[in-house]
Amino acid sequence: MTLGHNQAMQYSLSHHKLQLVLKAQNLGTGDAGGIDKLFGGEDGYYWYGTLRDMCPEGKTLVWEDQYSMVNAIIAHEKATAEEDDMPAQLPTPAHIAAISKLLGNPG
Repeated sequence: MTLGHNQAMQYSLSHHKLQLVLKAQNLGTGDAGGIDKLFGGEDGYYWYGTLRDMCPEGKTLVWEDQYSMVNAIIAHEKATAEEDDMPAQLPTPAHIAAISKLLGNPG
């Protein structure tokens, strides 16, 4: 019998979780170079900021699978870019892999 193979990993985001992620790597919120690396390389700090902005302080966002999480991030980015009259950026596969690893909830 195998457990969990048919179950998608759940993902969650909160300011507290982001703080724990940084703390685990001995990073501060101003360590752009370290955050870049942690969040998938070049522009990783941008995606860290996007995640912070999309989650209201004191709340936790939860997604049932990676697809839903990535779609929510992209939707937030597109809406924010439109408000700022700027073209939206899209996360690279490296950003998605890093964010998924950091926000995944162990089953």
